[in-house]
Amino acid sequence: MRVDGSLRGRLLRRMAGLLAVLLAVSGLSAYSNGRQAADRAYDRTLLASARSIADGLSEADGGLRADIPYLALDSFAFDSAGRIYYQVLDIHGQLLSGYENLPGAPAKVPLTRDYPALARFYDAHYRGQNVRVVSLQQPVSETTLSGMVEIRVAETEEARERMARGLLVDTLLRMGLLAVGAMALAWFVVTAALRPLERLRQAVEERSPEDLRPLPPVTVQRELLPLVFALNLFTGRLRSLLERQSQFIADAAHELRTPLAALKARLELGLREREPDAWYRTLEEVRQSGDRLSHLANQLLSWARIESSAQAIAEGGAEPIELGSLCRELGLALAPLAHARGVALAFEGPGEVWVTGEPTLLNELLSNLVDNALGHTPAGGNVTLRVTAPAVLEVEDDGPGIPESARQKVFERFQRLDPQRGGAGLGLAIVGEICRAHQAAIRLLDGAGGGLRVRIEFPPVRRVEEA
Repeated sequence: MRVDGSLRGRLLRRMAGLLAVLLAVSGLSAYSNGRQAADRAYDRTLLASARSIADGLSEADGGLRADIPYLALDSFAFDSAGRIYYQVLDIHGQLLSGYENLPGAPAKVPLTRDYPALARFYDAHYRGQNVRVVSLQQPVSETTLSGMVEIRVAETEEARERMARGLLVDTLLRMGLLAVGAMALAWFVVTAALRPLERLRQAVEERSPEDLRPLPPVTVQRELLPLVFALNLFTGRLRSLLERQSQFIADAAHELRTPLAALKARLELGLREREPDAWYRTLEEVRQSGDRLSHLANQLLSWARIESSAQAIAEGGAEPIELGSLCRELGLALAPLAHARGVALAFEGPGEVWVTGEPTLLNELLSNLVDNALGHTPAGGNVTLRVTAPAVLEVEDDGPGIPESARQKVFERFQRLDPQRGGAGLGLAIVGEICRAHQAAIRLLDGAGGGLRVRIEFPPVRRVEEA
């Protein structure tokens, strides 16, 4: 399992990122609002200065004279860190007083609606500095003059920027304090929310390895109930698996004890004999017992191998297998045994049939089915391996078959329908377990000749050809 940091840390990091975005957006909004507020405040002062200059206009010698009152520009003295520029143009647009080349209002700038005046406010660039300018149209009606005089007053933007920055800093400071408080509150809230997980951890950690009962009632939130149910389901499956393994070990010990005791008794009886013929009979019986014991041991090992292979399949270790090829190879390998018993072993298959599985287990499944069929088919009989689409395997024989009432019983371990025939009673049980590991359905049906037909339906798989 890969540890992907702390849940608390991840939540807090995401919250910190969200707060950082909110701070950035709030900062931009605060700066924009602060600049607009500064423009409104200082635009009023600019207009007041322009009006003061307009009040100083008078007629002199047939023309206009501009007397610039000191108070017209002094209103900025206590509130401005920048410079003030002004310009007065007569009714013909000629410079009457003030600074030269002060930029005029662009044609697209409308008259202000905030003040009762023929004024325009606009931003411009003058003497290498950004300035805010008001252009006031002042009507003049004298004896010899009549027209509109334009008065321009400009101020550099240091004061406005200072005011906007002050509002920005104040807003960010307040937002920062709120963010720190929110992070602290989130820390306590997340810690409190994770407390049930800590109780659940303690409940699991304090249990002994042998205790596989469901978890005791633990007070948790509704969102954690699926986790508790999943843990209980997992422990239930684990308990079932361990119980099956324990039962299998007990059954295996019992099954091995009897043939081993019989083998030992036969050897002890043979040692008491004095005739060579009796020794030979004893050795032959010991050989047969050894064969049966070896067969049982092999089946027990096969059963144990099923558990690990089934786990590999569950963990994604299965691979595509062509079922027809597997059956043909096994048929060729068992053909000599079938011939020795006088049984005809045949294969029927239309073409490629692919399944997903573990090759060793599938080979074990086929071996057990064919061995069981050969063992119950009389001489002169037939055993047929058959593969059909989409993913069906059948093994059919001409033997005595299995009564319908006993067909479920044969999949249990160490169950023998005919104890006189010998065998460990594990063949079909192993087949059933392999089918379960491959999620395949197995059915026992009547054969065409009165024998048994074992039908296994695998989940089909589409073969992906390599480029």
